[in-house]
Amino acid sequence: MSIVQPRIYLASQSPRRRELLKQVGINFEVLLLRSAPRRQVDVDEAPLASELPEDYVKRICETKAYAGWDALLSRNRPQFPVLAADTTVTLDGHILSKPRDREDAAAMLRKLSGQQHQVLSAVAVILDERIEVRTSITRVTFATLSEERIHRYVLTNEGHDKAGAYGIQGHAGAFVEYIEGSYSGVMGLPLFETVELLRAFGYPAP
Repeated sequence: MSIVQPRIYLASQSPRRRELLKQVGINFEVLLLRSAPRRQVDVDEAPLASELPEDYVKRICETKAYAGWDALLSRNRPQFPVLAADTTVTLDGHILSKPRDREDAAAMLRKLSGQQHQVLSAVAVILDERIEVRTSITRVTFATLSEERIHRYVLTNEGHDKAGAYGIQGHAGAFVEYIEGSYSGVMGLPLFETVELLRAFGYPAP
């Protein structure tokens, strides 16, 4: 009789989130949400009018988790916890989403230059009718960036799919003067909160 190994489903195609789960030894399978029969192409990530950043990141994270669970049920897969996450960058209370193009990315980096901003990362776990969410808030201070540095960075396209137009695990790590909080949260998946949630759902996380 074979023993079923504990595992989770990751409702995200982010390579950074996969790397972080592997780092702490989580056994996971990626859910490809776009192929779910009842799934729309994308979760609508537009902020609601007057929505606070923390409420926004929690709402989007929950929406992704529910979409993941729906995808799991529609395929009649073995039921294990589904994990979803969302990350947003805020400056002075304003949400900086993923840049539309290189010009938008450069404009965001000019705003972040020499300033402290916040990175909010929410993680949700859902199993049956139970869902729980945790949020990590990290303060990041950027050095003052010259136009040359901004231009060179934008040309790498490293930040084109990332909130705030940068990825701390890449070249933009050199822009960070100071960080207070979760480095993995800035990457997109706060490991402390993730492991706490998985343990609460009975997964033998480290």
